Amino acid sequence: MRQKRAKAYRKLMALYSNTFGFRQPYQVLVDSEMCKSATDLRIELVKQLGSVLQGDVKPMITQCCIHELYLQGKAQQSAVDLAKNFERRKCNHREPIPGDECVFGVVGDTNKHRYVIATQSQPLRSRLRSIPAVPLVHINRAVIVLEPPSDATLRVKMSSEEKALYPAASDFALISTSSLVEPIHKKRKGAKAPNPLSIKKKIMGEDKETRGERQFHVQAQSRDSVRVGEKRKREDNHMTTDYPLLGVGDIKNKTPLKKRRRRKKVANISTDL
Repeated sequence: MRQKRAKAYRKLMALYSNTFGFRQPYQVLVDSEMCKSATDLRIELVKQLGSVLQGDVKPMITQCCIHELYLQGKAQQSAVDLAKNFERRKCNHREPIPGDECVFGVVGDTNKHRYVIATQSQPLRSRLRSIPAVPLVHINRAVIVLEPPSDATLRVKMSSEEKALYPAASDFALISTSSLVEPIHKKRKGAKAPNPLSIKKKIMGEDKETRGERQFHVQAQSRDSVRVGEKRKREDNHMTTDYPLLGVGDIKNKTPLKKRRRRKKVANISTDL
């Protein structure tokens, strides 16, 4: 089997296993037509079914299908011998009925027992496609083929996935109505908050009120130190820094003298008469 086809079959069986509960060994229900085709084409039916379904298989056949093979005489003795190796599935039919009707009745409306149907009957396959979760296998040119899932199977798969997204009815009693409503977070408009690295650090142990009181007292002291109508006195430290090299001036009042402007000497120009 090619790698691409084997990968597709593996995905199909994973779908049936995860969604509908198929487990190994897979119960493969074989009809009389499948046994005749396998013997005519010399196919190892059990081995090929295991490779197609990607796991262990347990082939089964009904008594009605074996009865059909007996009615065809010695020409189909090899098919009868192949069918005798399979497990018998009780169909509870007192009188033998056609194999298609027997297999369709065993599967039922929901395929409760998780059967994989291996049949060469085209009418039976078309009828089984209306039932969800029924994998179909047939022989096409000496190759056993697993059909893609039917529309009914895909609908049930989609509905089960949608149900898994929401809580069950029993879970609603545990959830309060207030928790179901999610709060709507509106985007904040306007200027963003300042960069925390550019903000002046807060003094430890000092809250906003005490810091405001401290600033108020400092401002009040600065206002009280200067009387109304008076100019603020200059600090004396600038005298030594502004004029460090000048040794002249009124040292008592600490005021420097103005630098005298030197006049340029004008040369007497004598003119010869």
